[in-house]
Amino acid sequence: MKVSKEEILHIANLAHLNIEENEIDNYLLNLQDILNFANIVNNAPVEDLDITIGANEAQNVFRKDEVKIFEDNEALLQNAVAKEQNMFKIPKVL
Repeated sequence: MKVSKEEILHIANLAHLNIEENEIDNYLLNLQDILNFANIVNNAPVEDLDITIGANEAQNVFRKDEVKIFEDNEALLQNAVAKEQNMFKIPKVL
């Protein structure tokens, strides 16, 4: 799609942008690139595609909450900074 200098100035005026004369060509190229890409996306063949909500069929996987007995408490607590009554001891949080 071809964009004219007057259209760029009109769009800049609507957006309250102060565009210098030497910036107009850069804005023209960028806007033409954006409009060309939008045209490509609009013309993409989508007639035979199924409706998709997400890219994959990921679902949450839940496990049953079960209590398990851990036999080696010393190995579990060996890196604890502080322990008390066979449990981790942490500072009070208020």
